[in-house]
Amino acid sequence: MRILIAEDDATVADALRCALRQSGYAVDWVKNGSEANAALDTTPFDLLILDISLPKLCGFEVLKRLRARNSRLPVLVLTALDSVDDRVRGLDAGADDYLAKPFQLAELAARVRALTRRGMSGAPTLIRHGSLSFDQVGRSAELCGSRLDLSARELSLLELFLQRPGQLVDKDRFVEHLCEWGEEVSTNAIEVYVHRLRRKLEPGGVTIATVRGAGYRLEVPTDI
Repeated sequence: MRILIAEDDATVADALRCALRQSGYAVDWVKNGSEANAALDTTPFDLLILDISLPKLCGFEVLKRLRARNSRLPVLVLTALDSVDDRVRGLDAGADDYLAKPFQLAELAARVRALTRRGMSGAPTLIRHGSLSFDQVGRSAELCGSRLDLSARELSLLELFLQRPGQLVDKDRFVEHLCEWGEEVSTNAIEVYVHRLRRKLEPGGVTIATVRGAGYRLEVPTDI
C-alpha cells in the first residue's frame, strides 16, 4: 500500500515516513499543496496524510480539489489547527479523520490502519493462500499458524504476490510497487528480496516460481 504525506515540516515528515515504512508501506512525501495536488492527480495512492497549513496551496484547497475529481481516497488531516471550527471545516471538506499536533505515532498508526481498512470498500483484509495468511491492515503474515519475520520490503512483495495468485508478475511491477519517489531498486535487488521471501515461505509449502526472463509467479496451492 502506498501513502502520500503532504507536510511542510521535514522533522514531522521524516518521523512519519520512518514509522510507516517500518509497517511495510511505501511512502512518498511532498512539501507544499501544489506538489500534493499534482501528485494526487497523477499517481494512485491508498491514503493521504494531509497537513492543512501547507505553502502554495492550503490543505483545505488540496482536499477540495481531490474530492472534486470524485476521488474516494481516505484522507487523514494532520494539523496544529485544533479548534472545533477547523475540525468541522476539514471534515465537511471531505476528510475521513482528523488528528491534531502534537500526536503520538502509535495513535497515528492506529488511525492509518483504520482508514486503510475502511478504504478497502468491503474487500477482505485477511488473504489466505494455503498455509499462509496475510493481514493487509495489520501488516503481518503467518505461516502454518506461526508469525513470519518479514522485512518491510518482503511484506510489500508478499502482498503483491497475494493480490495476483497464479499470475506472472514482471520485474517492472515489482519496481513500481517497492519504489518511492527518488529511489531506485535494481533488478538484482529484486532477485535478492524474492529469494529471501521464497526461503521463508517454502517450509509451509508456499512456492514462488521463477519464469526465466519474465518475472515470478506465486503458485496456486493444490488443495484449493
